[in-house]
This record gives sequence, C-alpha cells and structure tokens, in this order.
Amino acid sequence: YKRMKKLFRSKKALSPVVAAIILIAVTVAVSIAVAAWMGALTFGFMGGSEQVKIVGVQFTNSSGTLGIKITLQNTGTSDVVITSAKVGDEVISDITVSPSSTVSPGSSATVTFDYTWSSGTSYNVGVVTKAGNVFTYYATAPSS
Repeated sequence: YKRMKKLFRSKKALSPVVAAIILIAVTVAVSIAVAAWMGALTFGFMGGSEQVKIVGVQFTNSSGTLGIKITLQNTGTSDVVITSAKVGDEVISDITVSPSSTVSPGSSATVTFDYTWSSGTSYNVGVVTKAGNVFTYYATAPSS
C-alpha cells in the first residue's frame, strides 16, 4: 500500500500553463474547422448553383447514322455551359447544343451527337458542364 502511495506521489500533474496551452490549441483548431465549414456553406449560397434536369433522351437513326438527342432544362440559378456529353464512362466532345451551349436559368436546350447504340440496351447518358458537373439520365434504346 505504501509503495502505491509513493508511486502516485512521485508523478507530477500537468502544469496549469501546459494545460491552458493545450486547451487554447484545441479551441483554435475547432474554430478553424467550423469557420471553414461555414465558409463553404456561404460560398455555396452566394454563387449561383448549377442544376440541370434531363427531361428526355431519344435514340436517333438518321439515314443509318445512329445518335442520341438529350433534352435538358436549366433548373438552377446561374447560366450553365454544356461542354460535352457522356454515355457510361465515355466522354463525347463532338456535340451540337441548340439553341446555344450556354443555357440560361429556366431555359431548355437539346444536345445531339453521333453514338452507335444497340437496340434494347440501357445507357447512362448525361451532360458535362464547364464547371465540371455531370448530370445523368438512365435510358433504354428502343427495341428493333
């Protein structure tokens, strides 16, 4: 018993100065994390948000040339610039966007491109914006 008592007496406690420094460091770290999180929220609300709704996908066959036509609507609060299309993991840059590749909030556009699709096969089709956002739609090619 005396040995245990001596063991506890010989250990020094954390000095109040060191404890205060650790407490301040933890407080600063937590406040930086909260500030970064709040800043991310604020910047998200300040800038417009890109939101694209794909209204429909058509699989086209024009004189033997197969393609895909995507109809989309900008449902966000900022202009969206369509830069490419996607089918699965394949990015297609040779696209036609009409009336313009810049789609204003509330406006619609169509994206057309050549793509060899197979009848009855399902595809994950989408568009890629200048900001790097990808908006997809799951569609099945018509059976022959």
